[in-house]
Amino acid sequence: MGPGPSDVHPRILEALGRPTIGHLDPDFVAMMDEIKTLLKYAFQTDNELTLPVSAPGSAGMEACFVNLLEPGDKAVVCVNGVFGNRMVENVTRCGATAVRVDQEWGKPVDPDAVSAALEANPDAKVLAFVHAETSTGARSDAETLCNLAQRHGCLSIVDTVTSLGGIPLYVDRWKADAVYSGTQKCLSCTPGLSPVTFSDAAVAAIKARKHPVQSWFLDMNLILGYWGEGAKRAYHHTAPINALYALHESLVMLQEEGLENAWQRHATMHRALAAGLQSMGIEFVVAEAARLPQLNSVYIPEGIDDAQVRQYLLSKHNLEIGAGLGDFAGKVWRIGLMGYSARRENIELLIRALSDAMREQGRSVDTDAALSAVSAALAP
Repeated sequence: MGPGPSDVHPRILEALGRPTIGHLDPDFVAMMDEIKTLLKYAFQTDNELTLPVSAPGSAGMEACFVNLLEPGDKAVVCVNGVFGNRMVENVTRCGATAVRVDQEWGKPVDPDAVSAALEANPDAKVLAFVHAETSTGARSDAETLCNLAQRHGCLSIVDTVTSLGGIPLYVDRWKADAVYSGTQKCLSCTPGLSPVTFSDAAVAAIKARKHPVQSWFLDMNLILGYWGEGAKRAYHHTAPINALYALHESLVMLQEEGLENAWQRHATMHRALAAGLQSMGIEFVVAEAARLPQLNSVYIPEGIDDAQVRQYLLSKHNLEIGAGLGDFAGKVWRIGLMGYSARRENIELLIRALSDAMREQGRSVDTDAALSAVSAALAP
Protein backbone atom coordinates (compact mmCIF):
# COMPACT_ATOMS: atom_id res chain seq x y z
CA MET A 1 0.00 0.00 0.00
CA GLY A 2 2.80 2.37 -0.90
CA PRO A 3 3.10 4.77 -3.84
CA GLY A 4 3.64 1.88 -6.25
CA PRO A 5 3.99 -0.80 -7.31
CA SER A 6 0.52 -1.80 -6.20
CA ASP A 7 -0.60 -5.37 -5.53
CA VAL A 8 -0.79 -7.38 -8.76
CA HIS A 9 -4.07 -9.16 -9.37
CA PRO A 10 -3.88 -13.00 -9.54
CA ARG A 11 -5.25 -12.94 -13.11
CA ILE A 12 -2.34 -10.73 -14.14
CA LEU A 13 0.19 -12.96 -12.37
CA GLU A 14 -1.26 -15.92 -14.27
CA ALA A 15 -0.90 -14.06 -17.56
CA LEU A 16 2.81 -13.49 -16.85
CA GLY A 17 3.35 -17.26 -16.77
CA ARG A 18 1.98 -17.99 -20.24
CA PRO A 19 4.39 -19.46 -22.82
CA THR A 20 6.72 -16.92 -24.39
CA ILE A 21 6.34 -16.57 -28.15
CA GLY A 22 8.24 -14.50 -30.68
CA HIS A 23 7.82 -10.74 -30.80
CA LEU A 24 6.87 -10.97 -34.51
CA ASP A 25 4.64 -14.03 -34.12
CA PRO A 26 1.23 -13.39 -35.77
CA ASP A 27 -0.55 -14.20 -32.50
CA PHE A 28 1.59 -11.67 -30.65
CA VAL A 29 1.05 -9.04 -33.35
CA ALA A 30 -2.70 -9.56 -32.97
CA MET A 31 -2.37 -9.02 -29.21
CA MET A 32 -0.40 -5.83 -29.84
CA ASP A 33 -3.37 -4.47 -31.77
CA GLU A 34 -5.68 -5.41 -28.90
CA ILE A 35 -3.40 -3.66 -26.41
CA LYS A 36 -3.50 -0.49 -28.51
CA THR A 37 -7.30 -0.57 -28.62
CA LEU A 38 -7.53 -1.20 -24.89
CA LEU A 39 -5.04 1.58 -24.13
CA LYS A 40 -7.07 3.99 -26.24
CA TYR A 41 -10.05 3.16 -24.03
CA ALA A 42 -8.03 3.66 -20.84
CA PHE A 43 -6.70 7.02 -22.09
CA GLN A 44 -10.04 7.95 -23.68
CA THR A 45 -8.40 8.78 -26.98
CA ASP A 46 -8.50 7.90 -30.66
CA ASN A 47 -4.80 8.77 -31.11
CA GLU A 48 -3.18 6.41 -33.60
CA LEU A 49 0.19 6.72 -31.88
CA THR A 50 -0.80 4.96 -28.66
CA LEU A 51 1.42 2.18 -27.34
CA PRO A 52 3.33 0.84 -24.33
CA VAL A 53 7.00 1.83 -24.27
CA SER A 54 9.13 -1.19 -23.31
CA ALA A 55 10.41 0.38 -20.08
CA PRO A 56 8.96 1.96 -16.89
CA GLY A 57 7.08 5.27 -16.64
CA SER A 58 10.31 7.25 -16.45
CA ALA A 59 11.07 6.10 -20.01
CA GLY A 60 7.59 7.19 -21.08
CA MET A 61 8.40 10.62 -19.67
CA GLU A 62 11.69 10.73 -21.54
CA ALA A 63 10.00 9.54 -24.74
CA CYS A 64 7.63 12.51 -24.65
CA PHE A 65 10.37 15.07 -24.04
CA VAL A 66 13.00 13.75 -26.44
CA ASN A 67 10.50 13.44 -29.28
CA LEU A 68 8.93 16.87 -28.88
CA LEU A 69 11.89 19.04 -27.82
CA GLU A 70 14.97 19.99 -29.81
CA PRO A 71 18.05 22.02 -28.88
CA GLY A 72 17.09 25.69 -28.46
CA ASP A 73 13.42 25.04 -27.72
CA LYS A 74 11.72 26.39 -24.62
CA ALA A 75 9.36 24.55 -22.28
CA VAL A 76 7.26 25.87 -19.41
CA VAL A 77 7.39 23.24 -16.66
CA CYS A 78 5.10 23.13 -13.63
CA VAL A 79 6.88 21.94 -10.48
CA ASN A 80 4.80 21.04 -7.43
CA GLY A 81 6.69 17.94 -6.37
CA VAL A 82 9.48 15.51 -7.22
CA PHE A 83 8.24 14.55 -10.65
CA GLY A 84 7.95 18.11 -11.92
CA ASN A 85 11.65 18.43 -11.10
CA ARG A 86 12.33 15.35 -13.20
CA MET A 87 10.55 17.02 -16.10
CA VAL A 88 12.91 20.00 -15.77
CA GLU A 89 15.87 17.60 -15.92
CA ASN A 90 14.51 16.08 -19.13
CA VAL A 91 14.09 19.49 -20.74
CA THR A 92 17.68 20.43 -19.92
CA ARG A 93 19.06 17.16 -21.28
CA CYS A 94 17.24 17.81 -24.58
CA GLY A 95 19.25 21.01 -24.93
CA ALA A 96 16.11 23.07 -24.39
CA THR A 97 15.40 25.82 -21.85
CA ALA A 98 13.09 25.11 -18.91
CA VAL A 99 10.93 27.93 -17.52
CA ARG A 100 9.86 26.76 -14.06
CA VAL A 101 6.46 27.49 -12.53
CA ASP A 102 7.01 26.50 -8.91
CA GLN A 103 4.15 25.68 -6.59
CA GLU A 104 4.12 24.84 -2.90
CA TRP A 105 4.34 21.07 -2.38
CA GLY A 106 0.96 19.55 -1.59
CA LYS A 107 -0.88 22.12 -3.72
CA PRO A 108 -2.19 21.68 -7.25
CA VAL A 109 -0.58 23.66 -10.07
CA ASP A 110 -1.91 27.23 -10.14
CA PRO A 111 -3.40 27.94 -13.61
CA ASP A 112 -2.96 31.70 -13.13
CA ALA A 113 0.77 31.28 -12.57
CA VAL A 114 0.97 29.06 -15.66
CA SER A 115 -0.96 31.60 -17.72
CA ALA A 116 1.45 34.34 -16.62
CA ALA A 117 4.47 32.20 -17.57
CA LEU A 118 3.02 31.47 -21.00
CA GLU A 119 2.27 35.16 -21.55
CA ALA A 120 5.85 36.00 -20.61
CA ASN A 121 7.27 33.28 -22.88
CA PRO A 122 5.32 33.37 -26.15
CA ASP A 123 8.05 31.31 -27.83
CA ALA A 124 7.48 28.30 -25.54
CA LYS A 125 6.91 25.11 -27.51
CA VAL A 126 5.74 22.90 -24.65
CA LEU A 127 3.79 23.14 -21.39
CA ALA A 128 4.58 20.20 -19.10
CA PHE A 129 2.90 19.24 -15.84
CA VAL A 130 2.08 16.30 -13.58
CA HIS A 131 -1.61 15.41 -13.40
CA ALA A 132 -1.27 13.30 -10.24
CA GLU A 133 1.86 14.17 -8.24
CA THR A 134 2.94 10.94 -6.56
CA SER A 135 5.28 12.66 -4.13
CA THR A 136 2.51 14.77 -2.56
CA GLY A 137 -0.88 13.27 -3.43
CA ALA A 138 -2.09 16.43 -5.19
CA ARG A 139 -4.23 16.44 -8.33
CA SER A 140 -3.91 19.35 -10.76
CA ASP A 141 -6.60 20.55 -13.16
CA ALA A 142 -5.34 18.90 -16.33
CA GLU A 143 -8.24 20.11 -18.46
CA THR A 144 -7.60 23.77 -17.63
CA LEU A 145 -3.84 23.43 -18.09
CA CYS A 146 -4.20 21.69 -21.46
CA ASN A 147 -6.60 24.45 -22.50
CA LEU A 148 -3.99 27.06 -21.58
CA ALA A 149 -1.41 25.25 -23.70
CA GLN A 150 -3.79 25.23 -26.66
CA ARG A 151 -4.58 28.91 -26.24
CA HIS A 152 -0.88 29.81 -26.27
CA GLY A 153 0.07 27.57 -29.17
CA CYS A 154 1.94 25.06 -27.01
CA LEU A 155 2.02 21.30 -27.01
CA SER A 156 1.16 19.76 -23.63
CA ILE A 157 3.15 16.97 -21.99
CA VAL A 158 1.17 15.34 -19.19
CA ASP A 159 2.40 12.88 -16.55
CA THR A 160 -0.46 10.47 -15.77
CA VAL A 161 1.65 7.73 -14.16
CA THR A 162 -0.49 7.66 -11.02
CA SER A 163 -3.77 8.86 -12.54
CA LEU A 164 -4.44 6.36 -15.37
CA GLY A 165 -7.24 4.06 -14.24
CA GLY A 166 -7.64 5.81 -10.88
CA ILE A 167 -9.22 9.21 -11.58
CA PRO A 168 -10.94 10.76 -14.61
CA LEU A 169 -8.57 11.20 -17.54
CA TYR A 170 -9.88 12.31 -20.94
CA VAL A 171 -6.98 12.75 -23.37
CA ASP A 172 -9.04 13.74 -26.41
CA ARG A 173 -11.62 15.84 -24.58
CA TRP A 174 -8.87 17.80 -22.82
CA LYS A 175 -6.77 18.00 -26.01
CA ALA A 176 -3.64 16.71 -24.28
CA ASP A 177 -0.79 16.18 -26.75
CA ALA A 178 1.79 13.83 -25.24
CA VAL A 179 0.68 11.72 -22.29
CA TYR A 180 2.64 9.03 -20.47
CA SER A 181 1.80 6.64 -17.67
CA GLY A 182 2.97 3.48 -15.92
CA THR A 183 1.59 -0.01 -15.47
CA GLN A 184 2.39 -0.53 -11.78
CA LYS A 185 -0.05 1.93 -10.22
CA CYS A 186 -3.82 1.89 -10.80
CA LEU A 187 -3.60 -0.71 -13.57
CA SER A 188 -2.27 -3.18 -10.95
CA CYS A 189 0.16 -4.63 -13.46
CA THR A 190 3.85 -5.34 -12.92
CA PRO A 191 6.38 -2.50 -13.32
CA GLY A 192 8.31 -2.21 -16.56
CA LEU A 193 6.01 -0.73 -19.22
CA SER A 194 4.95 2.85 -19.92
CA PRO A 195 1.75 3.49 -21.89
CA VAL A 196 2.05 6.65 -24.00
CA THR A 197 -0.21 8.44 -26.44
CA PHE A 198 0.53 11.29 -28.87
CA SER A 199 -1.97 13.61 -30.57
CA ASP A 200 -1.90 14.35 -34.28
CA ALA A 201 -0.36 17.73 -33.45
CA ALA A 202 2.41 16.02 -31.46
CA VAL A 203 3.05 13.55 -34.29
CA ALA A 204 3.30 16.45 -36.76
CA ALA A 205 5.85 18.14 -34.51
CA ILE A 206 7.88 14.93 -34.31
CA LYS A 207 7.88 14.56 -38.09
CA ALA A 208 8.87 18.21 -38.56
CA ARG A 209 11.99 17.97 -36.37
CA LYS A 210 15.20 19.51 -37.68
CA HIS A 211 17.39 17.25 -35.51
CA PRO A 212 17.16 13.49 -35.03
CA VAL A 213 15.56 12.36 -31.76
CA GLN A 214 18.50 12.07 -29.36
CA SER A 215 17.38 8.63 -28.16
CA TRP A 216 17.41 5.88 -30.78
CA PHE A 217 15.41 3.51 -28.57
CA LEU A 218 12.67 6.06 -27.81
CA ASP A 219 12.40 7.60 -31.29
CA MET A 220 8.70 7.39 -32.14
CA ASN A 221 9.47 7.56 -35.86
CA LEU A 222 11.18 4.18 -35.50
CA ILE A 223 8.88 2.62 -32.88
CA LEU A 224 5.82 3.33 -35.03
CA GLY A 225 7.17 0.84 -37.57
CA TYR A 226 6.80 -1.88 -34.94
CA TRP A 227 3.61 -0.70 -33.24
CA GLY A 228 1.87 0.58 -36.38
CA GLU A 229 -1.26 -0.82 -37.96
CA GLY A 230 -1.39 -4.05 -39.96
CA ALA A 231 0.16 -7.49 -39.65
CA LYS A 232 3.54 -6.52 -41.15
CA ARG A 233 5.84 -4.98 -38.55
CA ALA A 234 9.37 -3.62 -38.85
CA TYR A 235 11.67 -5.08 -36.20
CA HIS A 236 12.72 -2.42 -33.71
CA HIS A 237 13.46 -4.27 -30.47
CA THR A 238 12.53 -7.51 -28.77
CA ALA A 239 9.37 -6.64 -26.92
CA PRO A 240 8.93 -7.84 -23.31
CA ILE A 241 6.45 -10.56 -24.31
CA ASN A 242 5.29 -11.74 -20.89
CA ALA A 243 5.04 -8.23 -19.47
CA LEU A 244 2.76 -7.37 -22.38
CA TYR A 245 0.63 -10.45 -21.64
CA ALA A 246 0.20 -8.98 -18.16
CA LEU A 247 -0.65 -5.51 -19.44
CA HIS A 248 -3.19 -6.98 -21.85
CA GLU A 249 -4.88 -8.83 -18.99
CA SER A 250 -4.91 -5.73 -16.76
CA LEU A 251 -6.50 -3.66 -19.53
CA VAL A 252 -9.09 -6.35 -20.20
CA MET A 253 -9.94 -6.25 -16.49
CA LEU A 254 -10.23 -2.46 -16.59
CA GLN A 255 -12.63 -2.69 -19.51
CA GLU A 256 -14.65 -5.38 -17.72
CA GLU A 257 -14.98 -3.20 -14.62
CA GLY A 258 -15.59 -0.06 -16.66
CA LEU A 259 -13.51 3.11 -16.36
CA GLU A 260 -16.15 5.05 -14.46
CA ASN A 261 -16.62 2.16 -12.02
CA ALA A 262 -12.86 1.96 -11.46
CA TRP A 263 -12.71 5.69 -10.78
CA GLN A 264 -15.64 5.38 -8.37
CA ARG A 265 -14.07 2.43 -6.54
CA HIS A 266 -10.89 4.40 -5.90
CA ALA A 267 -12.92 7.38 -4.65
CA THR A 268 -15.04 5.21 -2.35
CA MET A 269 -12.06 3.42 -0.83
CA HIS A 270 -10.30 6.76 -0.30
CA ARG A 271 -13.24 8.14 1.66
CA ALA A 272 -13.19 5.06 3.89
CA LEU A 273 -9.44 5.31 4.47
CA ALA A 274 -9.69 9.03 5.19
CA ALA A 275 -12.45 8.43 7.75
CA GLY A 276 -10.37 5.81 9.56
CA LEU A 277 -7.14 7.82 9.58
CA GLN A 278 -8.81 11.04 10.70
CA SER A 279 -10.49 9.11 13.53
CA MET A 280 -6.94 8.25 14.65
CA GLY A 281 -5.92 11.92 14.58
CA ILE A 282 -3.92 11.59 11.34
CA GLU A 283 -4.29 14.56 8.99
CA PHE A 284 -3.95 14.80 5.23
CA VAL A 285 -1.37 16.96 3.48
CA VAL A 286 -3.61 17.90 0.54
CA ALA A 287 -6.90 19.79 0.78
CA GLU A 288 -9.88 17.55 0.05
CA ALA A 289 -10.76 19.20 -3.28
CA ALA A 290 -7.30 18.48 -4.75
CA ARG A 291 -6.63 15.16 -3.05
CA LEU A 292 -5.78 12.01 -5.01
CA PRO A 293 -7.89 9.05 -3.86
CA GLN A 294 -5.21 6.58 -4.93
CA LEU A 295 -2.22 8.30 -3.26
CA ASN A 296 -2.86 9.50 0.26
CA SER A 297 -0.19 11.73 1.80
CA VAL A 298 -0.66 12.19 5.54
CA TYR A 299 1.37 14.00 8.18
CA ILE A 300 3.26 11.79 10.60
CA PRO A 301 1.86 12.51 14.08
CA GLU A 302 4.21 14.48 16.34
CA GLY A 303 6.45 12.25 18.42
CA ILE A 304 6.09 9.22 16.12
CA ASP A 305 9.23 7.81 14.52
CA ASP A 306 8.69 7.49 10.76
CA ALA A 307 11.16 4.73 9.92
CA GLN A 308 10.27 2.72 13.00
CA VAL A 309 6.58 2.65 12.07
CA ARG A 310 7.24 1.63 8.48
CA GLN A 311 9.64 -1.11 9.59
CA TYR A 312 7.07 -2.36 12.12
CA LEU A 313 4.35 -2.53 9.46
CA LEU A 314 6.62 -4.45 7.12
CA SER A 315 8.07 -6.91 9.63
CA LYS A 316 4.95 -7.54 11.74
CA HIS A 317 2.13 -7.18 9.19
CA ASN A 318 3.84 -7.68 5.81
CA LEU A 319 2.50 -4.26 4.86
CA GLU A 320 4.37 -1.52 3.02
CA ILE A 321 3.59 2.20 2.97
CA GLY A 322 5.78 4.91 1.46
CA ALA A 323 8.05 7.47 3.04
CA GLY A 324 8.03 11.13 2.13
CA LEU A 325 10.20 12.33 -0.76
CA GLY A 326 12.18 15.53 -1.17
CA ASP A 327 10.75 18.34 0.96
CA PHE A 328 8.41 15.84 2.64
CA ALA A 329 11.09 13.34 3.73
CA GLY A 330 10.51 12.39 7.36
CA LYS A 331 7.33 14.47 7.50
CA VAL A 332 4.69 12.40 5.72
CA TRP A 333 3.62 8.88 4.89
CA ARG A 334 2.34 8.05 1.42
CA ILE A 335 -0.38 5.42 1.46
CA GLY A 336 -1.41 3.88 -1.84
CA LEU A 337 -4.91 2.71 -2.75
CA MET A 338 -4.20 1.73 -6.33
CA GLY A 339 -5.89 -0.84 -8.51
CA TYR A 340 -6.15 -4.22 -6.80
CA SER A 341 -4.84 -2.65 -3.59
CA ALA A 342 -7.96 -0.45 -3.31
CA ARG A 343 -9.99 -2.91 -1.23
CA ARG A 344 -11.78 -2.73 2.10
CA GLU A 345 -9.72 -5.53 3.65
CA ASN A 346 -6.52 -3.61 2.89
CA ILE A 347 -7.86 -0.47 4.54
CA GLU A 348 -8.85 -2.40 7.66
CA LEU A 349 -5.45 -4.14 7.74
CA LEU A 350 -3.71 -0.78 7.57
CA ILE A 351 -5.83 0.72 10.36
CA ARG A 352 -5.07 -2.21 12.66
CA ALA A 353 -1.38 -2.34 11.77
CA LEU A 354 -0.86 1.40 12.09
CA SER A 355 -2.67 1.39 15.44
CA ASP A 356 -0.35 -1.37 16.68
CA ALA A 357 2.73 0.50 15.43
CA MET A 358 1.71 3.74 17.13
CA ARG A 359 0.89 1.95 20.39
CA GLU A 360 4.41 0.48 20.27
CA GLN A 361 5.62 4.08 20.52
CA GLY A 362 3.35 4.92 23.44
CA ARG A 363 0.50 6.56 21.50
CA SER A 364 -3.06 5.75 22.59
CA VAL A 365 -5.22 4.78 19.58
CA ASP A 366 -8.86 3.68 19.52
CA THR A 367 -8.70 1.05 16.80
CA ASP A 368 -12.36 0.06 17.11
CA ALA A 369 -13.48 3.66 16.60
CA ALA A 370 -11.29 3.97 13.50
CA LEU A 371 -12.65 0.73 12.05
CA SER A 372 -16.20 1.90 12.78
CA ALA A 373 -15.46 5.10 10.88
CA VAL A 374 -14.31 2.99 7.91
CA SER A 375 -17.50 0.94 8.06
CA ALA A 376 -19.68 4.01 8.28
CA ALA A 377 -17.98 5.53 5.23
CA LEU A 378 -18.66 2.35 3.24
CA ALA A 379 -22.25 1.94 4.38
CA PRO A 380 -24.82 2.13 1.54
